[in-house]
Amino acid sequence: MSIKENSIKTISIESIETIIGAFIMAIATSLFLLPNQLSTGGVSGIATIFYYFLKIPMGTTILAFNIPLFLFAGYKLGKVFLMKSVIGTATFSISIDLLDKIKPLTQDRFLACIYGGIIIGLGTAIILKANSSTGGSDLISHIVKKYNSNIRMSNVITIIDTVIVILNVLFFKEIEIGLYSAIAIYLMGKMIDIIFEGVYFTKLLIIISDRNQEIAEEIGERVGKGTTGLFGKGMYTNENKLILMCAASRGDVARVKQTAKKIDPRSFIIIANAREVVGLGFKK
Repeated sequence: MSIKENSIKTISIESIETIIGAFIMAIATSLFLLPNQLSTGGVSGIATIFYYFLKIPMGTTILAFNIPLFLFAGYKLGKVFLMKSVIGTATFSISIDLLDKIKPLTQDRFLACIYGGIIIGLGTAIILKANSSTGGSDLISHIVKKYNSNIRMSNVITIIDTVIVILNVLFFKEIEIGLYSAIAIYLMGKMIDIIFEGVYFTKLLIIISDRNQEIAEEIGERVGKGTTGLFGKGMYTNENKLILMCAASRGDVARVKQTAKKIDPRSFIIIANAREVVGLGFKK
């Protein structure tokens, strides 16, 4: 397959993912959040105000507000991203107005904020992973990410959306709207993090001992986990040390620890959280 064909295939797959993600977001918005006057911020939050006070369809407002953002994003992020974002926004807007005709799945604001936040976070994450957007907060987050790659997209989205939700509270004059919307925003951000960073929480064990070779061999035989030796220096004793590093699942942590302590009761062990481990023996 040529580079051009591979590029077309990638863009096509990402475009399909964008449509799927946008439709999932529309489900969360039309069937959970909007009927309960809740919002996860962004352009959707502004559109919610227009929907209730000016009776303007939410999808129409979203399209209108995103036009300036598209023009700027196209200049900064390129034509391919712009194309996928237009597809995402159009799908999101049309789907919202179509699903708005369906009876809401719940009129309970608490249930709406829980399920709405989770579902819209899932849809948003799918779109962000496809390097696309449905406009609004996630589009702005892409622009910010372009300037500073160290900034987490979920943080940018959360900050912007929080400001918009405050406006919703002021317009609707109900503090509960803000409180429930805050829960939805939090859940949305956590869902984005889970999709991006994974759910395979593992532990990282750092073992300092004078019997490293025996410990490493025993961990390999008894637990089936490999270890890596790193050279270090004890600043208090001024002695060179070989430090063992071992990644293990939560179920294997106790066995690794017991193995090290059995061989060397004086071994020094540090156990830390590893957000995600990819490779042999773990997630591929």
